Amino acid sequence: MTPLLPPIMFIDFIFICQIHSLDLCCVCSSLCPLVSPPLDIILICRSSGRDSILEPLSFPELGAGSPSTPSVVQYPSDELLVCLFCSESVPLLQKDTLLRHLLLEHKLVIADIKLIANLPRYLVYWKGRFLEQPVPDFCSVIKTNSTGPVEKQEDYFLLCDVLPEDRILRERLQQKRLEEVLEQQQKERDDCYFHRLCLFCSEECTGNRACLLNHMAREHSFSIGLPDNIVYCNEFLDMLQYKLDNLQCLYCEKIFRDKSTLKDHMRKKAHRRINANNHVYDRFYVINYLELGKTWEEVQSEDDRELVDVEDDDWSDWEAHPVSAVCLFCDHQSETMDQIYTHMKDSHGFDLHNLKMELNLSFYQQVKLVNYIRRQIHQSRCYGCQKKFDSRADMMDHVISEGHVMKLPETSTWDQPQYYFPTYENDALLCTLSDSNDDEDNEPCHNEDIPVIAEDISDLKVLKQNSVLNQLLKNRGCFRKDDA
Repeated sequence: MTPLLPPIMFIDFIFICQIHSLDLCCVCSSLCPLVSPPLDIILICRSSGRDSILEPLSFPELGAGSPSTPSVVQYPSDELLVCLFCSESVPLLQKDTLLRHLLLEHKLVIADIKLIANLPRYLVYWKGRFLEQPVPDFCSVIKTNSTGPVEKQEDYFLLCDVLPEDRILRERLQQKRLEEVLEQQQKERDDCYFHRLCLFCSEECTGNRACLLNHMAREHSFSIGLPDNIVYCNEFLDMLQYKLDNLQCLYCEKIFRDKSTLKDHMRKKAHRRINANNHVYDRFYVINYLELGKTWEEVQSEDDRELVDVEDDDWSDWEAHPVSAVCLFCDHQSETMDQIYTHMKDSHGFDLHNLKMELNLSFYQQVKLVNYIRRQIHQSRCYGCQKKFDSRADMMDHVISEGHVMKLPETSTWDQPQYYFPTYENDALLCTLSDSNDDEDNEPCHNEDIPVIAEDISDLKVLKQNSVLNQLLKNRGCFRKDDA
């Protein structure tokens, strides 16, 4: 039986991407801000490949200060990644090549591939299983162009951890990786033959890795963490040494002209530390191997104390963190919908609120319209006339000069299921949209043709005696007497 996907808000659209003879194939991302966890979005241009995107788009302004989904913590490996259906194989570092091959040649998408602890073993396992049973027995089927001619319809397959067997496999690989990491860490703890020069002076530390790490923390105020929290220490130090040899700051990662300038910069700016948002370093910390799909920030922020049931929950200390929505046309951010509406109207002449009212757009139509405009602008294409440009700046000049800011194509062009997929996975603008009927909730209903039948409450005493709750309480009392 084909595994069912998680329930979502719109029943008629369950991971089915409809493509009307477009050159763009969009398969599998989070369908809206309400769906969690997000899947990888894979955009493949069938003709030229110039719009190929193999990772979710994300606003850099929003992602700079917040942790993103960690890449799978893996060792450098010479292992090959094998195709699940044919003899094609590529080195581990050419993972994207294999993913493109699976999508274009075999119509298969693997969800959350970043969270697979050992991708080579994962692929070998499923290659064997696909030889035993048909692919639809394991994968959710995504039919494209479902309303078009039969000859233009295609079936894509989604392999994800909704399938219990896939989830168990991912957890088993994660556990195996954790055991390997802990074994490696223990070897480094017991190693008494470690010797290495300090990264910042000529001091030579011998005996154990802790000697060097403690020396740099004590003498140079440079700490990469407690020794017992670090694994693959030699590789970690090699990476840091390589950056310093190439005159690169370890924190801001800027390049300087000579060593003295770099040294002064790191001292004056207090940059003698590593950048915690650089996920290249994740593989050197044991905490990143502990739980599947969790960053060290998430693991560290969890409260391990037992939850105590409190009769009256106190929400007095709860604070809402503002969500910044990004303008459709520039990098401006606003924390409220009114502010972002006002900015787009005053700065760009685009009145989203007016479009919503004129076209009577529902919530999901607004989602599709925003995602459509986002995608066209990302591809430097005018959303009004579909004209393609070499750069985003040229496209914006055209939109303004030709008066296409408020010009939308036919509704059928953008009101398509494929635009349920967020163009940017962290697009807070989608979360601030509201239904077109929200503003009318407080208005009295003028339709007097609908009959309203009042509840008969003439005898409340009889209603209470015959209520279902009262009967349940009586039965509960009888059960207790019988037990006694």
